[in-house]
Amino acid sequence: MDGTPRGTILIIDDEKTNILYLNRILSADYEILSAKDGAKGIELANEYRPDLILLDIVMPEMDGYETLSELKGGEATKAIPVIFITGLTGDENETKGLALGADDYISKPFNEEVVRLRVRNQIKILRQMRAIIDGELAEHKSRAKADFLSRMSHEMRTPMNAIMGMTALARMEADEEALQGHLRTIEGSSRDMLCLIDNMLDISDMSGDKATLSYSDFNVRAMVRGVLDENDGRKREKMQTLSVDVDPSVPDAVNGDARRLRQVLGNLVSNAVKFTGERGRIQIKVKAPESGGGEVTLRFEVIDDGIGIEAGQTERIFQLFERAEGGHGKDFEGIGSGLFITKHIVGMMGGSIEVESEPGKGSRFAATVRLREA
Repeated sequence: MDGTPRGTILIIDDEKTNILYLNRILSADYEILSAKDGAKGIELANEYRPDLILLDIVMPEMDGYETLSELKGGEATKAIPVIFITGLTGDENETKGLALGADDYISKPFNEEVVRLRVRNQIKILRQMRAIIDGELAEHKSRAKADFLSRMSHEMRTPMNAIMGMTALARMEADEEALQGHLRTIEGSSRDMLCLIDNMLDISDMSGDKATLSYSDFNVRAMVRGVLDENDGRKREKMQTLSVDVDPSVPDAVNGDARRLRQVLGNLVSNAVKFTGERGRIQIKVKAPESGGGEVTLRFEVIDDGIGIEAGQTERIFQLFERAEGGHGKDFEGIGSGLFITKHIVGMMGGSIEVESEPGKGSRFAATVRLREA
């Protein structure tokens, strides 16, 4: 062909002579897979995701219509174009096939030039559609990445300006109480800056599948208290109420990556504080729904009565370079990396994360992880 990558065609036909004939016509330009029945064809289609399927209608056990219905109903195969190959005549057969999702027909006995042209046209249409989709995705990702870098620059400048400004004031400050206030601001801004740097390093590691876990024994309740201490200042500023319920089933000590788990809970609590208004309520619940056989399953729930998340954005918030708007279109500062990192860590720990939210009524994030017994 003209330098474009060779496409892959799957031929599903119970007649060996038809498979050999089509293979001779098409193998110079395409990679050919073949199956002698519908069930095997569906299996190959799911495994190899061919660019095009040539499907015979009259086959024993599972005919072409049934096979097509299965293909179009499968998540992995529904977008693969299908051309029926058949010796049947009559408009009703063609109508039935098109209604089920067939893209074209090739009649038997085969005309070599017709076969080549119809296959080439379907492959061409498929590649044009892929190019359009890839272009749109690339443009979207480029815009999202540029927005991410802009936010990152802003987020890093904010604590840096505070550090520099408060340091200059502290040098000239004679009042001890005011000096301590400046130092607390410097300390908080330094912690924010360190968190941003850690997030960027984590994104680099996780995007390259380089992130690892470090196992050691640690106290679960102490880890939770540490997260509360980190968020205490912001919570007090907004006069929020934060309650903690650690179920008695949770062991005092487990074996796992305490730093990573603290990062997970810290991101969830920090988001709850950020997106909950003044005098709002936040709840943290820790449970151990399963234990035994050397393993402990921990479930962390963070519940708030904040602004909530708009419908349709609960998946978006876990994607890198993406950030959902708050309820009623309100936007909040942040680089949008915390939940991407959180989901990745939870997955590394053999768990999952889920979210339930309603605009104006709050959110509930639940992260489940699998750890070892201490």
